[in-house]
Formats: sequence, structure tokens, C-alpha cells
Amino acid sequence: MALPVGLAPSAAAADVQSQQWYLSAMKADEMWKTSTGKGVKIAVVDTGVNPSTPSLQGQVLVDEVPKSLSYGATKDISGHGTTMAEIIAGTGHGGGLKGLAPDAKVVPYRVAVRGMSLSEQNKAPDPVAVIKAIANSDVKIINMSFADDISYDDEQAAIKYAASKGKLLFAGSGNDAQTTNGKLYPASYPDVVGVSAVDKTGTVGKFSNHGFSVDLAAPGVDIPAWCNASFHSYCSHVYGTSDATAVASASAALIWSAHPDWTANQVLRSLIDTAGREWPKETPSNYLGYGIIRPRKVLENAHYNPGPANVDPLAVEDGVAKPKTSPSASAPAKSPSGGETSAADAGSKSSGNTLTWVVVGAAAALVVIGGAAFAVIRSRRRA
Repeated sequence: MALPVGLAPSAAAADVQSQQWYLSAMKADEMWKTSTGKGVKIAVVDTGVNPSTPSLQGQVLVDEVPKSLSYGATKDISGHGTTMAEIIAGTGHGGGLKGLAPDAKVVPYRVAVRGMSLSEQNKAPDPVAVIKAIANSDVKIINMSFADDISYDDEQAAIKYAASKGKLLFAGSGNDAQTTNGKLYPASYPDVVGVSAVDKTGTVGKFSNHGFSVDLAAPGVDIPAWCNASFHSYCSHVYGTSDATAVASASAALIWSAHPDWTANQVLRSLIDTAGREWPKETPSNYLGYGIIRPRKVLENAHYNPGPANVDPLAVEDGVAKPKTSPSASAPAKSPSGGETSAADAGSKSSGNTLTWVVVGAAAALVVIGGAAFAVIRSRRRA
């Protein structure tokens, strides 16, 4: 991650939280009048989560991690998993990050990632066992900020099982767009919602992987994050699809909390239906999928119809995938406030990778919403 500026949390609360530009762009204060994520549990499968940061005290359900899978769950090796947890459910206390779903709860899991010693990797719980355990719990959402360029049958089977148990799974599309832009897993598995990252202008990050794996987009660029595992300060200008994934998970938590009787299919359908896009929903973008998430559009509509409970909105007929096209960026774009604005010039940016957001406050203002985050690249030992 790019970390040029460190901010001591206790001394710079306003500075850290003021950098969470997406909260105001998404009108979080208005959404919190309707929902704060209360009653929803989210599993954060990452580098571990430190439950002792001021923003996470009381937010991390350590006791709900099976003992056989608890190794390292609360000992974050890099600050990454803790940052994801705070983006999702941080209270903002003590100068910490304010979560988009501040009353949701986090269940932490650590899996093997690059940067760990071989000994640590060997001790880390197997992702397959982790996903199966989460599937059999009352966690509703699984946030996976890791990526691998290899698909494993047992991992895919575990994810399919979790989906069959009613879980909603999110994963970052990856940060290799400028190099390989290859398929990464778990984002590319059929039962996982792949998330790309956009910046303040609604433009997809140059690093953010694009292609069939992308289902939705969310803010991820220039978001503060813990600098390292010492947890002494936050750093500015962090980017990657991990952050975008955390924002997407928190968005789902807000909706599910407001509508506890909905299924994962209905929560996901509501995010897809209301996503900001400038193209027909039937032709998802290679860069933004079905568009940039706008949970407010669901929460503010008391009569929103989420559709059938048992139909996966990402499923395709007869096993044939819908092509994700790159629609022109010159068409009018639907804004998060429901109006229209002009998309960026198609000649200067990749087709289908931009979307301008209008947010109306005390005065009409053009606000750009986007994001990026640093994805964890997991190394995986196999027998």
C-alpha cells in the first residue's frame, strides 16, 4: 500500500475521519437514521483483526471463532485486516476510522498471506475450513480481502456451500490491472460478488482488475488505513480493492439490518438494482460491473421490492454467462441523488470505467466517489 503520511489516531481524529470522503459522498449520516448495521455479523477473513484499537473495542466477536481456527485471529500481522474491520464496523472512538455500518459486529479469521514467515503460514487456518465454519454460523456476510491466481476445487466447493447456507460473499477483484489483470480467486468464483475500486470522481482505479469477475464497484482510493501492525498511526492515500470490498460488505450490512427478513439474494439484488451506472443493467461493465453501490437508494425507499428470495441475481440461464461489455462513457450517468450528470470524456478514460456522482448538500456540489485498496495476496500451501 502507498503510505506517505502518518497520522497519530489520538491526536488527529478529525484528520483521519475527514479523509473518509466516501462517508459524506454516500450520505452516511442520512443512512444511519434508518440503519447502522445492528444485528448483522460479518466475518473478516484476512490478516487477523486487532480487537483492542479504540474504534474496534466491543465490535469484534472473538469468542465466536472456533478454537480450532482461532490461531492468529486477533494478532494482525500488517494492520490490513484491522483496517478492513474498522471500515466496516469501526465506532470512530479515540480517533479511529468510522465504519459505514458502525453497529455491525465482526468475527475475525486469519489465513496465510504473503509476508508471513513459513512457520506462521503453516499455522494459519486453512481457508476451506474457515469458510465452512462461517457457513455453519449465524454470520450473514463474508468479507474476503485476499486473492490467489489459482482456483481450487475444495475452496470453490466451500464457497458454494456457504452460499447455499444463505451467506453473502464479497471479495476484491484484485490490484493487477496494470500488469497481468488476470483472474483472481475467490472473486472469480460464481458465488462470490467481485468488487472493483473507484476514486472520488467515480473512475475505476488504474490498478483495479477488470473483466468478468467484477460485479459491483465501491470506494477504495485515498482511504486512511493503519500503517502497520504497531497500530501507532494511520496512513493516508491507501488504495486497493480490499477497501472497496469492505465498503461493499458494510453496505450490505446496512440493508440487511433494516430488512432482517430478506435473504442474501434479495440484499444483493437491491444493491445491483440501485447501483449507479450509465448503461443498461443487462450489459454489465468490465470495469464497474452493475455499477457503484448506493445503499442509500434502498434504505430511503420504504416500499422497495427486493424480488424473489430464492433466485440468485447473478445466476444465468442454462449456465451461460452474460457478457460484461464496456459501454460508452459518454452517455448520461445516474447520480446517487437520483439526477443525471455527464460522464467523463470517453476519449480520455477507458470506456465504461467512469461514473460521476452528484450529491446535494447545503448547496448543490459535485462530489466524486471512488476507491482503491491494497489486496492481500495469499500464498497457499497444498499437500
